[in-house]
Amino acid sequence: MRVPRPIESAIDWLRFDVPGRVDRRLLIGGGGLALVALIGLVIAVDPFGGGDDGETRVVTIAVATEDTDEAPVGTLGFPVLATRNTTRISGPDPVADAAAAALATHPPAPDAPPLAATALVPDDDWQAGIAASVLAGPPVRAPVLISQGGGVPSPTADALSQLNPRGGDVAVYSLGGAAVPSGLKSDDLDGSSPAEIANSVDRLRQELVRREPDHIVIASSEVAGYAMPAAAWAARSGDPVLFSGRNRVPDATIAALRRHATAAVYILGPESVISRGAEQKIARVASTVTRIGAAGVVQNALLFARYSDASFGWNINDPGHGLILANADRPLDAAAAASLAASGKWGPLLLTETADVLPPELRSFLLDIKPGFQTDPTRAVYNHIWLMGDATAIGGQVQAEVDELAELAQVGAETGGTGGVTDSEPGQPLSGEAESEPEPQKGKGK
Repeated sequence: MRVPRPIESAIDWLRFDVPGRVDRRLLIGGGGLALVALIGLVIAVDPFGGGDDGETRVVTIAVATEDTDEAPVGTLGFPVLATRNTTRISGPDPVADAAAAALATHPPAPDAPPLAATALVPDDDWQAGIAASVLAGPPVRAPVLISQGGGVPSPTADALSQLNPRGGDVAVYSLGGAAVPSGLKSDDLDGSSPAEIANSVDRLRQELVRREPDHIVIASSEVAGYAMPAAAWAARSGDPVLFSGRNRVPDATIAALRRHATAAVYILGPESVISRGAEQKIARVASTVTRIGAAGVVQNALLFARYSDASFGWNINDPGHGLILANADRPLDAAAAASLAASGKWGPLLLTETADVLPPELRSFLLDIKPGFQTDPTRAVYNHIWLMGDATAIGGQVQAEVDELAELAQVGAETGGTGGVTDSEPGQPLSGEAESEPEPQKGKGK
């Protein structure tokens, strides 16, 4: 029986020295568990496959550190790629994360509907990535990939080759001068600033979707962590994301707001990133303006995940949801994850600011929506969490804790330990938690 290609490639990779790759002795020294873990990682993370020349192109996504303690969790070799309730897109950077997420959400099956187009954003322009995320959701479903000004990174080129976008006149929408592989029809979205690029994306969205947006999200163009959660919602809803500075609202943003005069506007972030004065300027051209903002990027993302106002907002206040977790220091992971938020297990983007410690507010939120059952676990609802990035972005111990907090628990069972059932039934608000969140501010535009 022939060994499957990914396993064969992994064995070959262990057998021979590969310049520039992780020393194979770091893996072999860990014993059989390390080999099994590596094979599992290669199977899951190498969606591009090896080339005919035997090259394994994405193996390094699985192994991005010489600290072998980062790969397994505990003595049983608990895998860092996937656990009971988590799946990791284990790229060393957002370029690789975006390529893997695009293929995970658009698997190139023979009978799958052809992908019309993709969006390419520069690797140094997180604002373009967040603005482009509105194209990742239905009905356009153009996943966001990350390129460069002077060339196309190999993970992006490989993903485009597999995705094979076959739009009529345009296969790739290029934002901010992102390089496009030769042979693909492309359309450049102009703009010399985040607000101008977002305005161009909104015009394209209007052309492709042919309907007015019900809502618009205004995000900070200056503080990435506060803007990141807007990407997932844009993909989920089709609501465009526009940008504002702390005190200055760009002309391009005002122009877009005037085009959509009936849309309800939601400002994402506290007054420290988009001031009260900027809010008043927005209110002069908007029908209604509501602020959803909390101090701290972790808290702000959680407030947005909980928020609901009629047809706007995730309203994640009970169990049974998909979630995405990213590190605020990697803002382009928000764009990479946009397709995950609008397909499969739809859900909001949550944030952490450190790789090795789960924020207490995030832990409380996950415990609050922890799924439970009384008698029959097969009739319960479940939570699933995507993790963006390798162990340098979200460590293995954090993944293990997140997995436990998402695990189905029997109501009333004495489980103890992290994520165990408390006096509050899983899925019910913890005592005093809801009252601690700031109330969104809502007002009528002039």
